[in-house]
Amino acid sequence: MTIDFNKNTDGLVPAIIQDASTKSVLMLGYMNAEAFEKTKATKLVTFFSRTKNRLWTKGEESGNVLHLVDIKLDCDNDTLLMSVNPKGPTCHKGTDTCWGEDNMSNYGFISHLEAIIEDRRLHSKPSESYVSSLFAKGINKVAQKVGEEAVEVVIEAKDNDDNLFLNESADLLFHYLMLLQAKGFKIEDVISVLKGREK
Repeated sequence: MTIDFNKNTDGLVPAIIQDASTKSVLMLGYMNAEAFEKTKATKLVTFFSRTKNRLWTKGEESGNVLHLVDIKLDCDNDTLLMSVNPKGPTCHKGTDTCWGEDNMSNYGFISHLEAIIEDRRLHSKPSESYVSSLFAKGINKVAQKVGEEAVEVVIEAKDNDDNLFLNESADLLFHYLMLLQAKGFKIEDVISVLKGREK
């Protein structure tokens, strides 16, 4: 890894800090060559503080350190991406990230869909929303719907109509996300189980 510390006159390169598990961006700091070497040696992320004009290990006072997992260098050799396991909140203001966001796993559209299901479950009337109406019928109906959709996926898997197979698969996933919420869970809980099985 050849980092171009000389591209900028101050000898610093930006270091983007990302949670190794959730993939959330936690903060941005700057490193000189000495800070980079100390980070590698101690496995604790260390920056060059422009305000203190010295090396600064994140969490040296608060205890909220960043345990280094991996380092990547961008295509121009002048920006670092550091995967970390944070201990406690990252921001000095006490939030998980320096953007005030919670450090949670995000599964893109799946997380968006979970939020829609939750909103309709909690805030819509059964007459206004299919989701709300299915939840109102109770967990047995939600579970039954998952079973029906699973059978339809199996049937379509044995045919040659890819469009129907994908549509039935989408229906199954949607209703499964509903069933998880009916049981008080989210997809993150299932992923945690899968991670625990990883060998």
